[in-house]
Amino acid sequence: MAKKKDEFYFDNFIACADIAHRAAELLHAELADFHPEQIDVALDKMHAIENEGDDKNHEIADALVTAFITPIEREDIALLSERLDSVTDHLEGVLHRVYFTNIQEMRPSALKMSQKLVDATEQLAGLVRELPRFKRSKTLRDQVITINTIESECDELYIESMRELHTKEPDVMQVIAWRDVYTFLEVCADSVEVVAETIENVVMKNS
Repeated sequence: MAKKKDEFYFDNFIACADIAHRAAELLHAELADFHPEQIDVALDKMHAIENEGDDKNHEIADALVTAFITPIEREDIALLSERLDSVTDHLEGVLHRVYFTNIQEMRPSALKMSQKLVDATEQLAGLVRELPRFKRSKTLRDQVITINTIESECDELYIESMRELHTKEPDVMQVIAWRDVYTFLEVCADSVEVVAETIENVVMKNS
């Protein structure tokens, strides 16, 4: 029974990571085939995914209330669940900013960043799948490093995009709008790295 309860937490983490990856794929797809007049439809799709993440986070919180023994410290379970959920929240936040800043035309640099988010969340999903067997995993450390590398690449894209925006865009309103979108794309990359670092810390504490 204890093992089955342990699997509940790890299966929930995997589901949350998969939800985040689906959110990243949806974001990239919507930006790659951008139709500003249909942004509300994209927002509805994204919000449905975000609700799935919230439900999983609530399941973890509810389980911890009555749990007597947990596979890792309950504080770490709660923290990891919350941070996985934050990734999906931030991905939804990018679409919100595209909507309320009234973006009408997509920029190639935004697509490059959103593709990095697809790559990062794909790696994150693989990393979370390694968590149940972290004591004997041969790939977990390399997956953390890969996520760190993708985040660094996203940092570089962010800096280049912001530089180009502030030196070549004459429309002040466009500068304000895109600065917000670029910044939140970078926040998404940071949030994936935070989850990877959280997992790394959990592994070190429990090894």
